[in-house]
Amino acid sequence: MAKDTEKLIRQLSLISYLMAERRPVTALEIRRDVEGYSGMNEDAFARRFYADRSELESLRIQLTVERPADGAAEQENYSLRPENFHLPPIAFTDKELAALQTALSLLDGEFAYAEPLRLALQQITWGRPSPLRAPEQRSVALGITASAGGHDLSARLAKVETAIFRNKTIVFEYYTMGRDEVSTRKVDPYHLLFQGGQFYLLGNSHERKAIRVFRLSRMRGKVSYATKAEHDFHRPEDFDPRAYANRADWQLGEEQGVARILVSERIAWQIERHFGRYGQVIDPAELDEDDAIDPGTPVEMGDRLFLTSYSSPRSLVSWVLGLGVNARLLGPPELSAELCRRLELLRERHEEEPPPARRRRARPESAEDSPRRSSRKGADGEDGRADTAIRPERFARLVTLATILIDAGRRGERVVIAEICERLQISDEELREDVNVLNVVNFGGGSYVLYAEFKEETGEIEVDPEPYSDNFDRPARLLPVEAKALVAAIDLIGEHIPEGSLASAREKIVAALGEDPMEQGLQVAPPAGDDSDVARTISKAITGRLLIELEYFKENEDEISVRKVEPYALTNGREGWYVASFDPDRDGVRHFRLDRIKSARVSDERFQPRPEVDPAAEVDGWLRTGEVEASRSARVWVGPERARWAREARRVVEERTDGSVIVELSFAGVDWLVREILREAGDAAVLEPEDAREAVLAAAVRLHEPTAWPAGVQV
Repeated sequence: MAKDTEKLIRQLSLISYLMAERRPVTALEIRRDVEGYSGMNEDAFARRFYADRSELESLRIQLTVERPADGAAEQENYSLRPENFHLPPIAFTDKELAALQTALSLLDGEFAYAEPLRLALQQITWGRPSPLRAPEQRSVALGITASAGGHDLSARLAKVETAIFRNKTIVFEYYTMGRDEVSTRKVDPYHLLFQGGQFYLLGNSHERKAIRVFRLSRMRGKVSYATKAEHDFHRPEDFDPRAYANRADWQLGEEQGVARILVSERIAWQIERHFGRYGQVIDPAELDEDDAIDPGTPVEMGDRLFLTSYSSPRSLVSWVLGLGVNARLLGPPELSAELCRRLELLRERHEEEPPPARRRRARPESAEDSPRRSSRKGADGEDGRADTAIRPERFARLVTLATILIDAGRRGERVVIAEICERLQISDEELREDVNVLNVVNFGGGSYVLYAEFKEETGEIEVDPEPYSDNFDRPARLLPVEAKALVAAIDLIGEHIPEGSLASAREKIVAALGEDPMEQGLQVAPPAGDDSDVARTISKAITGRLLIELEYFKENEDEISVRKVEPYALTNGREGWYVASFDPDRDGVRHFRLDRIKSARVSDERFQPRPEVDPAAEVDGWLRTGEVEASRSARVWVGPERARWAREARRVVEERTDGSVIVELSFAGVDWLVREILREAGDAAVLEPEDAREAVLAAAVRLHEPTAWPAGVQV
């Protein structure tokens, strides 16, 4: 029998024994009565028992130790309080259960933590209709699902997750984008962050002697442990992962100053709602005299001043340029000078083509080169099962399986083999191995927990629950990875399920656990383009089949339009959350980004769902890839300084000997392409078509006009 299997039998038997005795017991009694310990000498027992206790405690199963006054270790008494093993009952409403059911149906097979999520839902919904048999949901669809992204990334994520859990230092090869080099890194892993469709590791870098952020898709090869020790480090008590999940792109790194950006009334509501947490949004009229805007700068009624710290001048300039004429950078002077320099670069590179360079054949793409274009289909194996990233501890699966088998046995029912395999997402072979383990969990004197027998002729399992099976007739506490999976799934979807409430379900789960799992190893950053208030309003309209009236900011046309549409579903994608709707005035399906909805009002007018409308039709298309189907395509030159980022995020069609690349961008409107090139801050130029090239030049010249900048800034 494998050592891991022996350990599981020993630990489950220990739990059963302590729960059945309901009194403090001595180490001598445990060694004599519990399966797996009786054949050991004193030294071996002491080592194994200590290791088992430590591992159970790491799984949040805390044994109570009572020490005598004289402190003699051999006289210690051990017990396991029911509340330290069983999960407190959680009184979910029907709407909360519906929301949890939807979460699983949306994420199952598409989520790096899908397997522990299934076990967690099995535990927390004990005694209620199984969430594993949820009906198909049509009112929400996901393009971004926190999947690991292929076999190699799955393996790295699983190893990093385990290292965080065990406090193990890891070693890996890492590609640093800024320096364009691969080097060995030794890191104490503290936390995982999921942001913008990517997993990141937050940890103490031994080389830098400071906390650094590592993107898992840029790791190369295998991740290995640095030592064979049981633990290598302790995470600092003052480490706060939330600080890393609430930073804008321009705030990643060492702070260099505070930028002053004047935003027009047209988008001030949008900046305040979605970027206000990265700084301050102030009415210029309320500024003190020392902080007042220069009198030479034109300020309109409704304009707002946005103050935000920055670490990366280029990233901030990129963001400001993407806002077009609706934003003016007022300072500090060195940042304004950087923006002017980049506008000049934009103008120059669109007045004449970049210097010609000899072509070289484009290198073949790898999955790691282009993670943004991975698809659900490509992530699945030939048998249709997704590439698993994080597998729950087998201990958790065994405890869940025991509760299912005992429940069926007490009701005098047999369990269908195929159904249990589907329910737990395990193979027939894994199920048989697990049942064999449970059949031998005991603590002497014939005190077994259950006996299960496979009935091959009917494809069922017959269960005979033993007298001590009541120790497992209630759900066990969620293990750390299960709790993490459950709350991560809720945070990923947020308030975007019309059928129920995940927010209230989350509060009840955290209260039952006694801690927030997101502080223990995984943080889901707030998605871009999210707006919970707008989402709740639209959800009400979806469930009631009511038309909604939207004030919508059309970014490409720089105007607010009023639309009255039929809402069908909330969907997410690379750019944020959308409402998939049918627009009667335009006689077609339209997707409206939530962060561009200035206001939403539910009307009293009902609509009949149109059978031809499929809200999830675009999930595997532009929502996931960010590339729309379009009738036009642009060839864009990207300079050597940014070529590495282009290879990671764009479709490279040509590489040049000077290090620059040519990428291909599909676009439906020239205005969209202009904004994309402006955001490249002079590091990219349109080669063709000519009208798009001229449009970028016109935009750069317009933004470079002296009237667009405060007095005293040289352009």
